[in-house]
Amino acid sequence: MPDTPATAAPALQHRHLLGLATYSADEIQRILQTAREFREVLERPIKRVPTLRGVTVCNLFFEPSTRTKLSFSLAEKRLSADVVNFSASGSSVSKGETLKDTAQNIEAMKVDLCVIRHKSPGAAHFLTRCINGVVINAGDGAHEHPTQALLDMLTMRDHFDTFEGLNVSIIGDITHSRVARSNVFGLKALGANVTLCGPSTLLPVEAAHLGVRVTHRLDEALEGCDVAMALRLQLERQSSGLFPSVREYHEQFGITRRHLAQHPDLLIMHPGPVNRGVELASDVVDHERSIILSQVTNGVAVRMAVLYLLAAAPAGAAA
Repeated sequence: MPDTPATAAPALQHRHLLGLATYSADEIQRILQTAREFREVLERPIKRVPTLRGVTVCNLFFEPSTRTKLSFSLAEKRLSADVVNFSASGSSVSKGETLKDTAQNIEAMKVDLCVIRHKSPGAAHFLTRCINGVVINAGDGAHEHPTQALLDMLTMRDHFDTFEGLNVSIIGDITHSRVARSNVFGLKALGANVTLCGPSTLLPVEAAHLGVRVTHRLDEALEGCDVAMALRLQLERQSSGLFPSVREYHEQFGITRRHLAQHPDLLIMHPGPVNRGVELASDVVDHERSIILSQVTNGVAVRMAVLYLLAAAPAGAAA
């Protein structure tokens, strides 16, 4: 296999990856196809290609992260990019430096791409107005997390021939989930049917206007469902009183072996980290129909694809 994917000519109409709300089905499919080709690289004895040699990528993480940060770092190294890692802890941010000043100082060091995770929705969009480099959103508040949704879709595509008519239910803390929003935008663009399920206090008021089915009953959400994606209860983003207790939440919205028995073809996903015994029963996490670890594996390939395609995007492309 060549050092760059067969799909070498850039086909993305966007210069940045800020979210999937404005990405077309063709662009999403292009990323997924490129990720499948890069996944072959990851199966080689030597898992490195010179594709981004000479390109400098800065990882700007203003929030704690394990999977996303490691996945991006590994993807960048697999592509032979030069990597600069930034963490807000112990940096000048703790001394009062603004995001704009931090970014402009880093760009002055001749950085080509910036991967940013930030607690504030819109931080990635703001960054595009501060620097000239390409910006990739690694999660901004409760807004979007596009690369997580892309790896979720790649994982689904490994099990289904098409997204057309695929029934996907996203269950849990929708209000505080950037993952849910990106998945809704991406899956609907590809023709899937999306159901959002959770207590009324954890479903955003705009849910009914997203073109999805909304239910407060788990059994209804799982009826006819091909893929159930459970979301972590983001207690750190919540005010108190949104549900009676974690135990009661699990009783009403936690997926158990009973649900797997009732729906023998159902696949289980979760963006992680999983609260065992809350969103998913522990034996469901470890079940053969759980494809959570496949999501993690696909994360590196998807992020390699995004870095590669955006590094080649023309400067005049849409944001």
